[in-house]
Amino acid sequence: MALVNDLRMPRDCDDNFIHQVETESGQQISKCYQCGNCSASCAYTYVYDYPVNQIMRLIQLGQKEAVLRSRSIWLCADCQACTTRCPYNIDIARVMETLRFLSVEEDTVSIKNIQLFYDEFINSVKNFGRVFETGLLAKYNLKAKKPFTDIDLAPKMLRKGKLPIIPHRIRGRKQVVDIFNRFEDYRKKKNLD
Repeated sequence: MALVNDLRMPRDCDDNFIHQVETESGQQISKCYQCGNCSASCAYTYVYDYPVNQIMRLIQLGQKEAVLRSRSIWLCADCQACTTRCPYNIDIARVMETLRFLSVEEDTVSIKNIQLFYDEFINSVKNFGRVFETGLLAKYNLKAKKPFTDIDLAPKMLRKGKLPIIPHRIRGRKQVVDIFNRFEDYRKKKNLD
């Protein structure tokens, strides 16, 4: 009888990966005993390449490459359903968020154009203090070489005031830029160590 959902793992293992994820996320992933509550409560399990409980197990097994290249970490909606149902109170949504950050750091983002969208989103927040959706979508669609995507929605959204033409002025924009600058300084220092 053939196995369904056979989990094939490479033989290479990063023994430090679980420690890295536990440190970055502040969660004790080693406590996960694969009850499956997280996967059962996840609305997106059907589109994941690995269900949430398998992601947790892969972390425990040091399968850094498989986890950070996984589509699952990018499809997580951060709805907290998995976190709410975990019997060990592991904040699994936080773990998934940490994995996304690590994937960006390691340059292993697997879904086409997700890195581009991530970069444009961050640039929008850095430049305007919050996301300027109109500019974000325009830049993203041009850089992704699909300039007319969702263009049919623009007139309706403009009429309803849901798509501003110029970005909102927010208080504290300078402080937001300072946060980004401190983060860049921290990242450079971390890479030098």
